[in-house]
Amino acid sequence: MRGLPNGRPRFLFIINAERRTLESDSLLFEESRKETGMEYKKLGRTGLKVSALCMGTMQLGWSLNEDESQHILSAAYDAGINFIDTADIYSKWVDGNPGGISETYIGNWIKQNKIPRDKLVIATKVRGEMGMGPNDQGLSRVHIMKAVEASLRRLQMDYIDLYQSHWTDDDTPIEETLRAFDDLVRQGKARYVGASNYAAWELIQALWTSDKYNLARYDSLQPHYNLIYRDEFERELRAVCQTYGLGVIPYSPLAGGFLTGKYRKNEPLPDSKRAEGRKRAMTEKNFELLYEMEAIALHRKASLSQIALAWILADPVITSPIIGATSIEQLNENLGALNVHLTEDERKTLDTMTAWKKED
Repeated sequence: MRGLPNGRPRFLFIINAERRTLESDSLLFEESRKETGMEYKKLGRTGLKVSALCMGTMQLGWSLNEDESQHILSAAYDAGINFIDTADIYSKWVDGNPGGISETYIGNWIKQNKIPRDKLVIATKVRGEMGMGPNDQGLSRVHIMKAVEASLRRLQMDYIDLYQSHWTDDDTPIEETLRAFDDLVRQGKARYVGASNYAAWELIQALWTSDKYNLARYDSLQPHYNLIYRDEFERELRAVCQTYGLGVIPYSPLAGGFLTGKYRKNEPLPDSKRAEGRKRAMTEKNFELLYEMEAIALHRKASLSQIALAWILADPVITSPIIGATSIEQLNENLGALNVHLTEDERKTLDTMTAWKKED
């Protein structure tokens, strides 16, 4: 639990790891929660309580090494974040990364810092390619059963709080997938199951299948959702989640960094591993949105990131947007969004500027 490589103190609430005990960790968690004003929400219809912000970990093993990753995780935990999301394939797209690195870093962090298991809600995902064999990917029973054991080993734990389908698998009947998940819930290896990147009809099909066969059902959805990417979720998925009581944990709430303001009109792209992927967002309409967000941010003495997160946090259907900080400064900035409450007029302005529905 040392400081960051540049020598700056890691976080206000950090206590020397060597002195931590299970009892002091519990007290630290409660004090952090009080000091940061962290809120906790039910995950959909379930009784599971998760922090209003979820710590995403795609960056672990990609843009952050293990030491840096542990600093970020500890800072998030000490700020009251109990909800951590990962996936078995993170970050397999990096040269030399076999996948599973993010889960491994998280498992090492929990063990080395003696974090009480019951103080965390760990979510991971299955579906992606984790080997060269024909059954090393997908949502078949054989792959799910193999993948969950591998994830548990890397995470160094006995159960996963939220086990999610990363995306759909057209080669596998939904009943087979849900029966495998149901077995994991009954075995105690997964407490809840969720979906990610599902279309509305696919989600409805899954819910109906669970109901018909009395199987564990998806209790959460992880959609791609932010101010400049609204229609995919709002068109049909929002109503499904609201009607059937699914928790909503949107990823990319800052549009891959575009809504932070670091991409500017007629200016060179910043030196970032994700910069090339943001070109599609660089439209006249979206730059106009940034100008309006800057005006709101200036009035509220907030940052663009905080305005973007405040917009999504104000939606009662949203449970916990997933943030992906790569520095303590970014994490603190994101946490600050919890104290930004947009007025009805401010929300209406942002809604109007980013509306996908055409007015009659």
